Amino acid sequence: MVQSRHPHRAHRRAAACTAAAVLLAVPAVVGWSADAVAAGAPGPASAAVLSLPAVDGPADPEAAKAQIEKNWTAFFDPKTSTEAKAALLQHGDLLEPLLDGFSTGTEAAKVSVKVTDVTFTSPTEATVTYDLRVGDATTMPGSKGTVVFEDGVWKVSLKTLCELVGLSGAEPPALLC
Repeated sequence: MVQSRHPHRAHRRAAACTAAAVLLAVPAVVGWSADAVAAGAPGPASAAVLSLPAVDGPADPEAAKAQIEKNWTAFFDPKTSTEAKAALLQHGDLLEPLLDGFSTGTEAAKVSVKVTDVTFTSPTEATVTYDLRVGDATTMPGSKGTVVFEDGVWKVSLKTLCELVGLSGAEPPALLC
């Protein structure tokens, strides 16, 4: 048996696989037809709207950080409805059929995140540092993702979703990434 020089990579890959399985269940089952997208129920009212960003960052950085932490945590929470997840994902209104598959499976019910830091990189973007947990185990500590300010709401970026899928070893769907 060959030992890896980087045993932590195998652990991170397994954790990423779990996260991607939760986030990108089976697109073929969900379907990408226009009928499926059109049949989606309208999403819930948006999260609290913050004032427009200032030139060097959000007008109220503390309120923005609070919304980012709340929205990031809710997006990864298996109890959050598909409609609410769509409202928290960049371009999520177009991805609702795919998001529907994210909450299925036994592993999906065990996923949670804890935001440990938010750093603004522009008035409409920030880097989020978070710990991804599956059950009681922190599987991806110190992970990084991005959020974007879209339609008055801080949302998980599509780039982050694609990166998680890529970490799992799966090919990110061309329609998304």
